[in-house]
Amino acid sequence: MRILVVEDEPDIADFLSRGLREDGYAVDVAVNGGDALDCIASTNFDVIILDIMLPDPDGLEVCRRLRARRVRAPVLMLTARDTTADRVTGLDAGADDYLVKPFAFAELRARVRALLRRPPDLVPTTHAIANMVLDPRMRSCTRAGSPIDLTPKEFAILELLVRNPGHVLTREMLADHVWGYDFDAESNVIDVHVRNLRRKVDDAFPTKLIETVRGVGYRLALPEEP
Repeated sequence: MRILVVEDEPDIADFLSRGLREDGYAVDVAVNGGDALDCIASTNFDVIILDIMLPDPDGLEVCRRLRARRVRAPVLMLTARDTTADRVTGLDAGADDYLVKPFAFAELRARVRALLRRPPDLVPTTHAIANMVLDPRMRSCTRAGSPIDLTPKEFAILELLVRNPGHVLTREMLADHVWGYDFDAESNVIDVHVRNLRRKVDDAFPTKLIETVRGVGYRLALPEEP
């Protein structure tokens, strides 16, 4: 799952991005409305956390523009304003939820989970490949009916593979989606996580789902139908 944090206060942006990454999300940060709109135009986000008091343009205008572009990602709006009129204005601009500063991170985390549980129209809530079932909303994975315990990073890698079955994903693509833009894709961290993931998902089963494409990256195999 990928989240965009749009916040011009560096301390808050850093606090949010670090906490969400620890929860296993890939997080990008924009510091003004223009950068946010550029990010949204080039990347599909699962949730957008949007501060209202932004420069050039403000969060309300960003929300209006992305809804005009038919961007369906849920928006959690952050603000220091706590009047009914302010909340109504934010929701009318296209926000899905509203959180007043200061807030506890545990509450923001719960609101993000609630937004992710809202399935987009026409998008399946679960993915089934062979005898493996992945449920991104519940963050659960089973194979042959048995639960597989994955770390947040392992789950994020597997989800990206499952969303792109049969396609080779480079280490750069995995780094960008799972760790964020500033992660060093040349390190061996990605290979270590994939190796652990393969051990959990494939070792106990004759049909292997995660394949290495030497010198390029990884892909999720599409087993032939019997």
